[in-house]
Amino acid sequence: MYFDAAQITQASWAFSHAEKVVARYYRMSEGRLQGLRYDVKTLAYLEEPEINERAFAQLCRYKYEPERGGIKKDSFSFYRVCLQDNRILDAVNRTAVFVKLPPLLFYIATHELVHVIRFDAGEENFEASWDAKELEEQRVSAITREMLSNLFYPGLKLILDCFSDYPQVGNLLN
Repeated sequence: MYFDAAQITQASWAFSHAEKVVARYYRMSEGRLQGLRYDVKTLAYLEEPEINERAFAQLCRYKYEPERGGIKKDSFSFYRVCLQDNRILDAVNRTAVFVKLPPLLFYIATHELVHVIRFDAGEENFEASWDAKELEEQRVSAITREMLSNLFYPGLKLILDCFSDYPQVGNLLN
């Protein structure tokens, strides 16, 4: 099950608005926000290691290392948010009376962008142990709920209530 054109547009909207919410929360300048190295891919465009059957999204990190003598400061990390369309659509289809796609995508986008910012700033180690990753997931879930709890967006409160006990929104992969 893949996102259709309308659902891809909804995902794009979700990330665009999540960027604004996250930037405001972290008091990021527009330049700092635009300097984040990440992209978003849907299931149809993912490689095998980017697919995860247990999460709505998976954050992958790729490292760029220059080939010309390798000055360390020229290397950088690039993050990919890998949306698992099938998992997201299945959750919406199973709970269609309550859970709607736009607020779920908005929550997922915000959650994953918090991860990107925290890893990019060095607040957390992407290569941490599984126990540390579990703690990071709990922290990011709490930060995401804090960011979104005062916003009015139809269906968002239900999403926040559903995910109040630390859901498995995303996984992290080197």
